[in-house]
Amino acid sequence: MAQYDVERRLSTIESLDSGSELRSSRNDKARSFLPSAGVAANPGGKKEPAMTRAFIFPGQGSQAVGMGKALADAFPVAREVFQEVDDALGQKLSALMWDGPMEDLTLTANTQPALMAHSMAAMRVLEKEAGVQVSEAQFVAGHSLGEYSALCAAGAISLSDTAKLLRIRGEAMQAAVPVGKGAMAALIGVDLEGAQKAIDATDGGVCEIANDNAPGQVVISGDKERVEAVCAGAKDFGAKIAKLLPVSAPFHSSLMAPAAERMAEALAAAQIDAPATTLIANVTAKAATSPNDIRDLLVKQVTGRVRWTESVTAMTDAGCESFVEVGAGKVLSGLVKRIAKGTATMNVGEPGDIDAFAKA
Repeated sequence: MAQYDVERRLSTIESLDSGSELRSSRNDKARSFLPSAGVAANPGGKKEPAMTRAFIFPGQGSQAVGMGKALADAFPVAREVFQEVDDALGQKLSALMWDGPMEDLTLTANTQPALMAHSMAAMRVLEKEAGVQVSEAQFVAGHSLGEYSALCAAGAISLSDTAKLLRIRGEAMQAAVPVGKGAMAALIGVDLEGAQKAIDATDGGVCEIANDNAPGQVVISGDKERVEAVCAGAKDFGAKIAKLLPVSAPFHSSLMAPAAERMAEALAAAQIDAPATTLIANVTAKAATSPNDIRDLLVKQVTGRVRWTESVTAMTDAGCESFVEVGAGKVLSGLVKRIAKGTATMNVGEPGDIDAFAKA
């Protein structure tokens, strides 16, 4: 069974020591998002720039049976998204999303397009019901596979092509390394420097930093024996917790090179246009708008580090004041709160979230 539950596991661990920080009332969130994207109200009725906003899209670990069903039941435009993804894949993926079983939903080849479909359904409903325009946002960004969702939302890749690319990506990542050879682990309470020192204190096999998720949340990836050795000594370098993650492959490490080669072929054949707004790329934490650059970055992302802390910091340094997490779960919102304290966040993945956003 393929799983990539990094973000959810980290969110659970984080909630133990900072739960109050992650729990804001919906009313508080709604107030923080006045006015709607791109336009500020004033007595003369003149449109002026509102506070800057980013739409962010979750990665694996946020999936759950039932995801997206309430949106589909409530909004025809959401149903259209799920139908288009089903048609593109030649599979009733929506039925798997809504009815399970969970062990099939968590297969990487299913999880990746499923999370994207949920994000895009929520995004399309936001556009229709709340008058949101992605082009009016300052940035889009996504965690790992969420980068594909971000590009789809920004019009750089069509919905059907995004689903097909993520199916290929999931299959290629799973096939790159035999099950049991690779591993990933979360190092909690240690910074990047400490994590690298813990890696450097071991030898034999591959071990690399895969995710820089938030201050004190680093994920490592590589050969299982090396990752286990790093975990055994990580507390000597500042880690409070060093925990192997229940994943089936060493994602975002150089061991994923065969998957990167497969994605290079698939992306070379894919139509990629300039996004409607600026993408902050995982592997560079820098702006990307050129289709050729985006294609190259998506290939590098398979083996490269997800620089989420740096990405959020880059957006806030550029003036971004609010983040809308679109799709399943609330993992990225929690990470944003750790990275940029005081920044406004909101989650949009259920009908009630759409209503709160529209009222705001």
